[in-house]
Amino acid sequence: MAYEVKDIDLASQGFKNVSWAEAQMGALLKVRERFKKEKPLSGYRIGMALHVTKETAVLVRTLVAGGAEVAITSCNPLSTQDDAAAALAAEGVNVFAYKGESVEEYYRFLDKVISFNPQVTIDDGMDLVTRIHAEHPQLLSDMICGCEETTTGVIRLRAMEKKGALKYPIIAVNDCQTKHLMDNYYGTGQSSLDGLIRASNLLISGKTVVVAGYGNCGKGVALRAKGLGANVIVTEVDPFRALQAKMDGYRVMKMEQAAREGDIFITVSGNLRVISAEHIRLMRDGAILANSGHFDHEIDVAGLKQMASDVQRIRPLFDEYIVEGKRIYLCGEGRLVNLACAEGHPSTVMSLSFCDQALGVEWGIRNRETLEPKVYRLPEEIDQTVAKLQLEAMGVSIDELTSEQKEYLSSWQRGT
Repeated sequence: MAYEVKDIDLASQGFKNVSWAEAQMGALLKVRERFKKEKPLSGYRIGMALHVTKETAVLVRTLVAGGAEVAITSCNPLSTQDDAAAALAAEGVNVFAYKGESVEEYYRFLDKVISFNPQVTIDDGMDLVTRIHAEHPQLLSDMICGCEETTTGVIRLRAMEKKGALKYPIIAVNDCQTKHLMDNYYGTGQSSLDGLIRASNLLISGKTVVVAGYGNCGKGVALRAKGLGANVIVTEVDPFRALQAKMDGYRVMKMEQAAREGDIFITVSGNLRVISAEHIRLMRDGAILANSGHFDHEIDVAGLKQMASDVQRIRPLFDEYIVEGKRIYLCGEGRLVNLACAEGHPSTVMSLSFCDQALGVEWGIRNRETLEPKVYRLPEEIDQTVAKLQLEAMGVSIDELTSEQKEYLSSWQRGT
């Protein structure tokens, strides 16, 4: 194995950025410290398809400290930070990724990781797991476990499990509270607006922002947009989430109506074509489209291209489409705006997610004899451990239950 990166000479800057990330990722460094002593991953090959960022580099260093051999590629053609990829390559990691991969290169790099014959996978969006099942079934018998990072991937995994297609156990890291209530909510909320602003340099205050989807990601995006002075509209298909949005003070309506009113549209649904070509036709001149869901089909980019009479790139990864005489702007080619147009989630929130990943791999390996080809949640005590590590890193102390309180919470006899 070797590497394919944009420019290996970017490694010196990459080391600086990775060091800066590590300074914000104290919880993960605590895991690394233990891994370095105990070597729980010694002798195992881990194949990874994650956003190759400075934060991911910190996770890779943690896995290597635990004794693992690692091969990594990106899980999105526009999400690699080239200096971080170069830094990993310079440290001897098998890394195949650069920003701006073609679709063909993207899958070729996935195959490079698969040729590493991994026994454990760490995936974000499940393209690696899907490709192993579909194209390389001979590897399945040696698979111990996998971890899945994001909501979209977990949805796909549960569909596989339901249909009996899943052939090795996968841990739904996204189901951890320290992941979906932190990474999705705080991370996606901040980084999506960061990407949108870097792409457009637009003032958010006074604009009408339409958020498509009110899961944990949508909640975070809506809150941050509101905090920047936007008038927020939420579109949903789930009655309870729509009710939550309404109770949180947002306007809730169908996308067909929202399309006529919005200035900025941000998709975080995990589904496809939540903004369709017909919706785009209804939009105002100057509408801006951004996607923060994992795949690039939440916005009907193909339909947008087909409708457009002219297209030009007016800023880095910020394209102007002329549709029936109106200007429609698309951020990051419809891919993850927070990674295509910015740096992704802040390092601190990724420390939590990557603690879950590292400890998930360790848990999967330790329990390899009893795990079946199903989707698993990590035990609550691991989730609590990650929260404690992060509190320690932040210098926060909390109370502990007294013996009397523990007894009370486990009893039922005492009443009024």
